[in-house]
Amino acid sequence: METEGGGTAFRPVSPRQLGTGPADSSGCGPTDDSSPVPFVEVEAVATEWILDFACRCLCHHFCEGNRRAFERSRDLALAIIKGSQGVEPHLVKTVCLCQLLACVAEGKSLDSHYFEGDQRTSPLENALLVWTSFLKSQSKQDKLHEDIKKLIQIQAVAVYMEKGCFNDVTDVLERVFADSLSNEALQMKLTTIIKQKDPYHPFLQYFSFNLLTKKIKTFIGIFLNEEYNNLLMKEATKKAELKSLGKIPLHVQNHSNTATNKENHLEITQRLHMQACSFIERSFLTEQIFPRSKNRKETVLQSKKTLQNIENDQPSDEFRSAGHKKQRWSWTEDQKLKNGVQKFGIGKWKKILENYDFNQRTNVMLKDRWRTMVKLGKV
Repeated sequence: METEGGGTAFRPVSPRQLGTGPADSSGCGPTDDSSPVPFVEVEAVATEWILDFACRCLCHHFCEGNRRAFERSRDLALAIIKGSQGVEPHLVKTVCLCQLLACVAEGKSLDSHYFEGDQRTSPLENALLVWTSFLKSQSKQDKLHEDIKKLIQIQAVAVYMEKGCFNDVTDVLERVFADSLSNEALQMKLTTIIKQKDPYHPFLQYFSFNLLTKKIKTFIGIFLNEEYNNLLMKEATKKAELKSLGKIPLHVQNHSNTATNKENHLEITQRLHMQACSFIERSFLTEQIFPRSKNRKETVLQSKKTLQNIENDQPSDEFRSAGHKKQRWSWTEDQKLKNGVQKFGIGKWKKILENYDFNQRTNVMLKDRWRTMVKLGKV
């Protein structure tokens, strides 16, 4: 998909053949005239296997929070997708899921250089484009699909507000709700929050980035449990089980060189793909992408109730009750606290309190707020 900036971003999937092209007529490389199947067709099938394998590894590492392994699988999957001319219908979900996870992984970084094209478009806006393209390919959309879309829209706005980019956030809102079928109630709610310039609004705190990743992990669980016929994954699983039980046949163990070559085949393929694609040279996952959340788990009932409140323009019960117990920290107060720590240092809470107006807060409150901001990645 060509963007306004002239670069290539994630392309909407279409039911065309993956990884196929004209046969090599240069005379280079081995050929087998006796084979009833053209090599290009064999290559296409193997490419599908590798893509599916990379996608399932990507999902696993995303859920486990293994950043380095996630990057390897992501780079392999996106290199295959970028090099393809189209996507078979049965691979649409696989391709979209790879692209979605790559975008969400960079969701908290507005200055990410991983994506090509219009630099004004944030990673979460790219995620919304991918997810919308996927939803259009589905004959039936369930509630989980819609919840993920709403959360991407909310967080696309929330991230700009967290970074203090209030001059740009209105344009972001217009872009994420450009679809004529967008949720008008949700758009109006976010418009009101933007006018208040409150990045810690209870609505944004509840429909958080962590909740978005939880919903995506639920979708991943469904995807991984679906029936599939990937020979590469099945054979790798069988061999891993044999190795763990010490039951690998002697003739396999004796041919160590052959076995090693087969075991390292996927690793070599990954390295070649990564070297061939310059667009994957610079990519850094933010620490927030795999957060070490210590918050209590939300119940299914709470999640359903609060998501329904989007339509009714109501905050959740959790934040409604919390509002009466303590005064929320404003963005201005957080900025004062950051400035105070920068000037006097961490631990000088009494000194900071004497030099800045915190509206009847105590030095203990300043210390607790700073600890919270560190956990949330706001400093």
